[in-house]
Amino acid sequence: MSRFFPLVLCALSAVLGGGGCSHYRLGTGTTPAFRTLHVEPVANRTLLPQSQAVVASHLREAFARDTRVQLANSPAGADATLSLTLVGYRREIAAVREGDTGLARKFNITLEALCTLRDTKGGKIIFENRPVSATREAFTDGGQLQAEYQLLPLLAQALADKVVHTSLDTW
Repeated sequence: MSRFFPLVLCALSAVLGGGGCSHYRLGTGTTPAFRTLHVEPVANRTLLPQSQAVVASHLREAFARDTRVQLANSPAGADATLSLTLVGYRREIAAVREGDTGLARKFNITLEALCTLRDTKGGKIIFENRPVSATREAFTDGGQLQAEYQLLPLLAQALADKVVHTSLDTW
């Protein structure tokens, strides 16, 4: 009898403990207040030329991957409208070259944006000028300009994912 007690206790724990996970769903479990979304052209107030096209492309792709909303081509056909303005682009030295500490080997590059989400049907602002930023590392072994040029799509993707999270997820 004493040998079976630990087995019975483990089985009872598994049955009672597993019941708490039976209603778990993957993801946020929230549904946004809108079904269709129009993404306005991205505005650029930084000194990073042509970045708005790359960010806009990744932003639309990120919303298209998320199945909670459908993208609309115009504000008239959408329940909500998202506007995004790039407001900051900065680099900070993360590591210096071994032979010359005056030269950087790695930068942390940050792209900052402000986003506004409006309810098109009711005219209500859901949120306004919410800051969103993304940071990535760039190694300058092949040249700083080339490293930053290659990093821009990755930085735009990270920023787009954060904007989707900010717009659709409520915690």
